[in-house]
Amino acid sequence: MCARSEAVELEVLGADGGEPRVPPRPLRLSLLELLGKLVRRDQPAPSHRRTRHNHRFRTFVSCENERRIKANNREYNAQFRYASNFIKTSKYTIVTFLPLNLLEQFQRLANFYFLCLLVLQLIPAISSLTPITTAIPLIGVLALTAVKDAYDDFQRHQNDSQVNHRRAKTLRNGKLVEEKWASVQVGDVIRLENDQFVAADILLLSSSEPNGLCYIETAELDGETNLKCRQCLLETAAMGQDDAQLGAFDGEIVCETPNNLLNKFDGTLSWRNLHFSLDNDKILLRGCVLRNTSWCYGVVVFAGKDTKLMQNSGKTKFKRTSIDRLLNFLIIGIVFFLLSMCVFCTVACGVWEWLVGRYFQVYLPWDTLVPAEPTWGALVIALLVFFSYAIVMNTVVPISLYVSVEVIRFAQSFLINWDEKMYYEKTGTAAKARTTTLNEELGQIQYIFSDKTGTLTQNIMTFNKCSIAGVCYGDVVDETTGETIDLTESSDPLDFSFNPEYEPEFKFFDATLLDAVKRGNKNVHDFFRLLALCHTVMPDQKNGRLEYQAQSPDESALVSAARNFGFVFKERSPNSITIEVMGKTEVYELLCILDFNNVRKRMSVILRKDGEIRLYTKGADNVIYDRLKSGNQTDVRSKTQEHLNKFAGEGLRTLALAWRPLEERGFAEWKRRHHAAALALHDRDEQLDAIYEEIETDLLLMGVTAIEDKLQDGVPETIANLSMAGIKVWVLTGDKQETAINIGYSCQLLTDDMAEVFVIDAASYDDVDRQLAKCRDSIRVVNTFLPHGASDPAPDRSGGGGAANGGAGVSRASPGRANVKLNAPAVSVVTFSEPDCYSNEYVSGGGPYSADSHEHNADDTNGFAIVINGHSLVHCLHPKLEEKFLDVVIQCRSVICCRVTPLQKAMVVELIKKSRKAVTLAIGDGANDVSMIKAAHIGVGISGQEGMQAVLASDYSIAQFRFLQRLLLVHGRWSYYRMCKFLRYFFYKNFAFTVCHFWFAFFCGFSAQTVFDEMFISVYNLFYTSLPVLALGVFEQDVADSTSLQFPKLYAPGHTSQLFNKTEFIKSTLHGCFTSLVLFLIPYGTYKDGLAPDGKILSDHMLLGSVVATILIIDNTTQIALDTTYWTAFNHITIWGSLVSYFVLDYFYNYAIGGPYVGSLTVALTQATFWFTAVLTMIILMVPVVSWRLAWSWTRPTLGERLRARQRWRAAARHALRPARAALGALGLRVRAPGGLRAAHHVRQDHAAHPARGRGAVGAGVAARQVPRAAAVARRAARAHAEPRHRRLMRRAPRRPRTVITSLELNFVLSYYCLY
Repeated sequence: MCARSEAVELEVLGADGGEPRVPPRPLRLSLLELLGKLVRRDQPAPSHRRTRHNHRFRTFVSCENERRIKANNREYNAQFRYASNFIKTSKYTIVTFLPLNLLEQFQRLANFYFLCLLVLQLIPAISSLTPITTAIPLIGVLALTAVKDAYDDFQRHQNDSQVNHRRAKTLRNGKLVEEKWASVQVGDVIRLENDQFVAADILLLSSSEPNGLCYIETAELDGETNLKCRQCLLETAAMGQDDAQLGAFDGEIVCETPNNLLNKFDGTLSWRNLHFSLDNDKILLRGCVLRNTSWCYGVVVFAGKDTKLMQNSGKTKFKRTSIDRLLNFLIIGIVFFLLSMCVFCTVACGVWEWLVGRYFQVYLPWDTLVPAEPTWGALVIALLVFFSYAIVMNTVVPISLYVSVEVIRFAQSFLINWDEKMYYEKTGTAAKARTTTLNEELGQIQYIFSDKTGTLTQNIMTFNKCSIAGVCYGDVVDETTGETIDLTESSDPLDFSFNPEYEPEFKFFDATLLDAVKRGNKNVHDFFRLLALCHTVMPDQKNGRLEYQAQSPDESALVSAARNFGFVFKERSPNSITIEVMGKTEVYELLCILDFNNVRKRMSVILRKDGEIRLYTKGADNVIYDRLKSGNQTDVRSKTQEHLNKFAGEGLRTLALAWRPLEERGFAEWKRRHHAAALALHDRDEQLDAIYEEIETDLLLMGVTAIEDKLQDGVPETIANLSMAGIKVWVLTGDKQETAINIGYSCQLLTDDMAEVFVIDAASYDDVDRQLAKCRDSIRVVNTFLPHGASDPAPDRSGGGGAANGGAGVSRASPGRANVKLNAPAVSVVTFSEPDCYSNEYVSGGGPYSADSHEHNADDTNGFAIVINGHSLVHCLHPKLEEKFLDVVIQCRSVICCRVTPLQKAMVVELIKKSRKAVTLAIGDGANDVSMIKAAHIGVGISGQEGMQAVLASDYSIAQFRFLQRLLLVHGRWSYYRMCKFLRYFFYKNFAFTVCHFWFAFFCGFSAQTVFDEMFISVYNLFYTSLPVLALGVFEQDVADSTSLQFPKLYAPGHTSQLFNKTEFIKSTLHGCFTSLVLFLIPYGTYKDGLAPDGKILSDHMLLGSVVATILIIDNTTQIALDTTYWTAFNHITIWGSLVSYFVLDYFYNYAIGGPYVGSLTVALTQATFWFTAVLTMIILMVPVVSWRLAWSWTRPTLGERLRARQRWRAAARHALRPARAALGALGLRVRAPGGLRAAHHVRQDHAAHPARGRGAVGAGVAARQVPRAAAVARRAARAHAEPRHRRLMRRAPRRPRTVITSLELNFVLSYYCLY
């Protein structure tokens, strides 16, 4: 804080009406002013000559860490030159657009490269091409980009104008004046009315609501539409809407400097010799909308570019895909390849001129710039030819590549936005690509980091169970057997209609808790009183009904539970909380609120009633247990701990509740220190946390709550499919360990078939190191003695298992499981797809047509999993333990990190990015996931119950976790597949076109003469070949979307960049060079010294150029037709239309405009020589390509090729089997699918949807394969009980026997018949 002692007070007094005298300036003052200028470089230095005043004022040295504001004093605030409220987000004006935009575009290396080539082409001595050949594509690219930039900036101008011209009511000399937003300045007092946008960041002074409350909507800031409450100081609230008092308000505000932290504000208000602490609850931010509040007044703290809204509108971190990075490297390689060709041609030209050219100067005279001496002349010509060939072969560096890539990505983003299968009807939310630069990266994801609450679960909390004073409530017990009854949808909930404020949708089943409430059990009443008092929920009356506005679903569920049991939270004021207990009103004096944050993991309130002061606390169970009074409640604590473990084992979210009495004198002393900490401008949060720690000790345990948060639909299937695709899924959650493990089993991250599940939960560095070492040893033992694919010769059925014991802190998933099956087939336990007798071989990547079907697949159902606690993760992320930690986790199929903070989430993501060089994706739904989402290569936000912070920070947004598999396995895979295919073809066609000039150099004395017409060179990439390759990049697909989801192994090539890498690039360029060689040599050999049947000479340069260009276009068309596997109308139009457009444009240019090649193509097309040459060239070019592809697809087919072959075979088989099936049916034979191959699916569906009804203890439970059998038995028993006896007898009556054959047998018989 810039202390007042550091301020310099200058008294400037008028003398006899003359100019004020400036006193001598001491050295210390000069140094301080110089320091102030250096600190605030954006402000011009204040002038020494000041305007005359008849009063004294103070000038403070500018300080980076505070801002001083005086309300209603523009003169005082003007000296600091704070930003005005004028907003300017546009970059250009009409005058500056052209120069600034061109300057920006030429900062891109490719554009600058072609600009240099254009300048070289303007030099006649070195250019064999007109500048048009480079100017046309360069101008085209620049114009397209400029139009886009101009449109974007025009939109920004319109938005700026609209915002700056909004009207605001400002107090001027005690009167309200309406003026533009742009005219508002820091320190002004403004009036806002209902449904009006907040003009700037203001300190709330008064409002129309009682106790100075007002409600705002922050959708433009964080995307949340639920109302938030703000409250002014009671001292300023007394001014109401008295314009005279508000106009005379002269409070001084000292606060933090502008920053982008939306949820934090630190400041103090000095007024009437009193100091008041200011925090975020008293600030209205620009962009918010005033709701349900008639009016309010506030003083402007930050304006214009200093507001938090504008501070958050800065440039986000630019993310680039791995393909982008590879392209930049390849472009540099292409430039070196071009230079090497130019150097070769330069040397060859010098040799040719020195050996041959100098003797033909009569026919080929040297330029006047060239010396007559042969050696020096040849050298100068060679140097000039270097630049000439750099111009001629510049098209090998593709200027249109980046533009084409952006167009393809833009179109692919629309395909994601328009996908109806990722539309969530319940909320009306569609998937949205918030960036257009990362689509193909979705097809290369190797690690997924997921939040749990709201991402895997629904984040719709329901009060399920609780433990009060060591007594567990929530389980329904059968009175006769004493066993717990499993709840179903048909179970009858308790009747709460005795309570007029009950909620019909609230359900609870244990009558003992309601009975305890009605009997007046003191412990139960205290428990629900705490739930009704310790929170930050705001009540609201809507249509005569009490509703709650809560900032988290947990708080809403707990307050709702207390309400339904008769403890109704009714009203909140700055100094009181009113509740209604079983119909009786109780008012508590609110003394202090100790806020919740992710570090404290608890919140507390201090209340006074009837002279007694109490502190009520709720928070994470481990945090509360650490602060309980030692030596007390031993029995209650042990029983409550048992209940906590039970609740966590059922997948429930738990919170512990505690309280303590406070003495008046001790509280008064603590309150004094708390007030001092609240006024601190620096380290306020740390000081408050320390003060909170002092009073949140010696707590008495009251009980725990258990809230159920059900899994979202489709989560187990999604995780199973992503795992089969080779993607490792990590769950990073703040929940406790047992809850995280149970959710892991529910969503198939952990399975009973895993070799081992390790748990790292040590608290010290040495213990964590020891546990990691034991985990690594266990993995090494299992991999050594039971390698993948090897049979276990003597499975241990005593429950021992095959791996070494992990020791303390390392536990098994199923301690009693008989054996570790490391040689199981590579198919997930849960397939969640329709039964398919051929599925397994294709899912695993093998099959009868695969040459590598014998190879083992590493992503089998067995393997390891690890669960890491938050305090252990702190040590795992230590530099000395990083390597050991990574050595363990990378060998685990699933990783669950529990009790982690938002910062730890981001650190884990960064660790994997840095160490594994893997493509990562982070997915979450809340503000605590933002750092993780920004840290990952790709961030996905879920628009759930916790607002839109995660969505606003993400690259892609979806409504449900299950849509992630479609986003990755369909759109991500397609985008990667299309982009790779596009790039391979793009480089092929460019090299096939450009290298023709290099071959021609051997036959033209390396003179830089071109093969093609200059206009053809200009528009080859722009018109003739652009649309077909764009159609390929947008619409191409090898298999349908349903097939991509059914066979996740199709996703695997993206992990290793198999479809486009340096090797594939070299293959494409070599193919292009071979094509260019054939394209040039065959026509050249045909037309050199060639004669037409009528005796006309065919050895003409223009005729040769037209022939080679035409065959090149035909070859490009044929090649892209071979590359296209999915034909749409657009593909047909662009591919065949481009071929037709070549002839149309050629004739139009040469005949209508008068091009130099007029008549050349016409003569060529009328000669049989051309058609023979074209057919021969195409055969030589296409036969190797087709033969190679056929041979490769027969010997080493990809999974996609095998699936397409299978689909074609099945379609033909269905068509051929139709008559046979009809004939067999007439003979009384029935065809059915083989029962033995019908896969069991929907395993653990009930447990997935209702974790609370799952296993009682982690690691124990019924095997997955037994669930369908038990369900089938239960259904048969129910049907037998409900069906009348005579119907059962009729159903058992003997029928005419029918011969049943399976479809496999039928296919075998018919296939044998067809073959022989």
